[in-house]
Amino acid sequence: MSTTQQGTHSLAFRVMRLCKPSFHVEPPFRLDPADLFVGEDIFDDPLAAANLPPLLSSQLTKSMDSSDLTYSNRFLLHHPSDAMGFSGLLLLPQSFGAIYLGETFCSYISINNNSNFEVRDIIIKAEIQTERQRILLLDTSKSPVESVRAGGRYDFIVEHDVKELGAHTLVCTALYNDNDGERKYLPQFFKFVVANPLSVRTKVRTVKETTYLEACIENHTKSNLYMDQVEFEPAPHWSATVLKADELHPVDNSSTGGREIFKPPILIRSGGGIHNYLYQLKLASPDSAQMKVEGTNILGKLQITWRTNLGEPGRLQTQQILGTPISCKEIELQILEIPSLINLDKSFLVLPQVEAFGSTDFHLSLIATKLGVQRISGITVSDTKEKKTYDPLPDVEIFVESD
Repeated sequence: MSTTQQGTHSLAFRVMRLCKPSFHVEPPFRLDPADLFVGEDIFDDPLAAANLPPLLSSQLTKSMDSSDLTYSNRFLLHHPSDAMGFSGLLLLPQSFGAIYLGETFCSYISINNNSNFEVRDIIIKAEIQTERQRILLLDTSKSPVESVRAGGRYDFIVEHDVKELGAHTLVCTALYNDNDGERKYLPQFFKFVVANPLSVRTKVRTVKETTYLEACIENHTKSNLYMDQVEFEPAPHWSATVLKADELHPVDNSSTGGREIFKPPILIRSGGGIHNYLYQLKLASPDSAQMKVEGTNILGKLQITWRTNLGEPGRLQTQQILGTPISCKEIELQILEIPSLINLDKSFLVLPQVEAFGSTDFHLSLIATKLGVQRISGITVSDTKEKKTYDPLPDVEIFVESD
């Protein structure tokens, strides 16, 4: 939508979005020649069905005669694809249309002189204005356009990588000298809205030392999206492996040596089509265990690139994906070894371990006073200097037998 300030101006901006043309489709009313000669029950008679192909071929040969200027064959289906209605023509965009995040907005702008005299010293500016910022696309202040003759025009092209959602305004301004030497200022505004082409939903599951990340990508556009790349970039200390159901071995994303030279794009259909990706994450080295102590739970981010039906590219990067929160413990107490057989009223040794940036093993001598399933609990570590008590040892169940 274009808006301009009130007043008489010699110049006017015209804006057309530059994008791939669309197919011109005219759903036609066409007929199969067999319907003109016979009914549906023709195939019930074997003799008639056998003579049908020669009859139809002779009629089609006559109807396809190029000397027939009556175009009597224009409603006939000469090929099954004729029923799709593709005329072979391409249609240029008639409006800004839908503009999505991650695309490149490209616009052809023409400033026209609608007066009967020449205008001179034209300074042209083009900006994209969003809710957060103004981005300068073109500025001819240092080299103004010398003149535009009566009925003439000056054309240029601007591009902008769309990185924000919501309302956008293409602001086109011109400062020029009119016929009588008066300096005039012309602003024009072209508004459009940027929508989200897809949504990414993630789920994180941790199984022992392995973390699994599931990413579900949903298409919100009105056209099919062909995903060229959906790659997970792991955070430092992590390695990522993509898991695929149709592969015997997973593909490692952490090294470029194992990447495929060509991967066919994955189709996500328009209007809510989805596709799921599964990644296996592991700590890259034993030294990464210190990261757990520091308490960070950033796993990484997704890089997504796609193309539309006619090849227009798009690219998005997600925010950092967070895993299961890691509690920051100064000291962690755990049991490394416990006897498999414990007898009543006899001492047994337990080997706990205190771990922080280093670890220390020590032995506890305990005596069971009751038979059956018993619980070891209440073992804690205290700092006598700072008079501080740390988290207790997790409860451990044992079975006590009689001697």
